[in-house]
Amino acid sequence: MSKQPILKSIKTLRRPVFTTYEISALSGKSQSATTQALNHLTKEGYLVKIYRGIWAEAGHERLSPFAVILFLFPRQRAYVSFISALHLYGIVEQIPQVITLASTIHTKTINTALGTFSVHQIAPSFFAGFHWYEKEGHFLIAEPEKALIDSLYLSARKKKQFSYFPELSFPESFSFKKAEEWAKRIPDVLIRKNVQKKLAAFI
Repeated sequence: MSKQPILKSIKTLRRPVFTTYEISALSGKSQSATTQALNHLTKEGYLVKIYRGIWAEAGHERLSPFAVILFLFPRQRAYVSFISALHLYGIVEQIPQVITLASTIHTKTINTALGTFSVHQIAPSFFAGFHWYEKEGHFLIAEPEKALIDSLYLSARKKKQFSYFPELSFPESFSFKKAEEWAKRIPDVLIRKNVQKKLAAFI
């Protein structure tokens, strides 16, 4: 297959990340033929294979690990939270090596060409407090206060994730009152009390 129809289809999307299915639909070619063409373009340096069925334009100015999130979870929602969100808000200075996400799906780790994503399961009734990121990128992120409570929520559970926190620097805009309200919404009584105790240490 000529690379020009594929490259034209990619440019039509006007975003750095895309799927085999999208390019197949736009080009009118079968998915197997499209995959073969995308693999060829990857070998030539035009593209980067991110994950199964997910690709990106090499060197695209808007390409980042966060741009991949929506494509990794096409049927479920997941939002950036925990240490990753706290870093994006400037509350944690240290850059996390793994991008941490919250979802209602089972906890798992996904390794991609752009980075590692660690998905942590939270209760469906506690799956809230997020919005679209307001700066560069198109992904969901927890509010600062919810990101902190999500972290404490996990640290209070059996696996003891986030039992150690890097140094935190809270801006004036951070609302501990709002954080306390989120803590009250944790469905498990024992976890709720543990989180409230940990939160009190920050105030």
